[in-house]
Amino acid sequence: MNVILQTPRLSLREMSLDDLDFVASMLSDPEVMRYYPKCYTRSEAQAWIERQLMRYEQHGHGLWLVNEKTTGEPVGQVGLVQQLIEATAETEVGYLIHRPFWRRGLGTEAARGCRDFAFQELGKKELISLIRPVNIPSQGVATNIGMSWKRRRVQHANLEHCIFTITRSEWQAELLIS
Repeated sequence: MNVILQTPRLSLREMSLDDLDFVASMLSDPEVMRYYPKCYTRSEAQAWIERQLMRYEQHGHGLWLVNEKTTGEPVGQVGLVQQLIEATAETEVGYLIHRPFWRRGLGTEAARGCRDFAFQELGKKELISLIRPVNIPSQGVATNIGMSWKRRRVQHANLEHCIFTITRSEWQAELLIS
């Protein structure tokens, strides 16, 4: 498998159809999917993985499978996704951690790794995260990786989302402080 990046506790790699059991389990969990329009069936989870495979080919990135380094166990998917926001292509840091692995800081750790990868390796100028206004946990992850909500909202997938952002210069300033 193609490992993209590693953090202290995690390894992020490209997904494959071999990951269908885990991805289908995660995407069918009502708690994990509570801020999505619906839970996904197994065939929809397969289409989800196939969409990531297309993204890897077209953009060089997409959502990656997140594995714990010590156990090799998959815990979620986090990555960089091209989104079309008001006719502008934007790079989103997206994250979804399976419920058995919540409250360990894994989403923040993986999202921070993706943020750094996007700025260091891909030369991105700005990153976004699309987050539903009621999704407080995801807003916390965005804030933890230095993003802020600048009061901009959009309709995305027929649902209202807040756009959290971080620019390269904000990221560099944060690195200098820490």
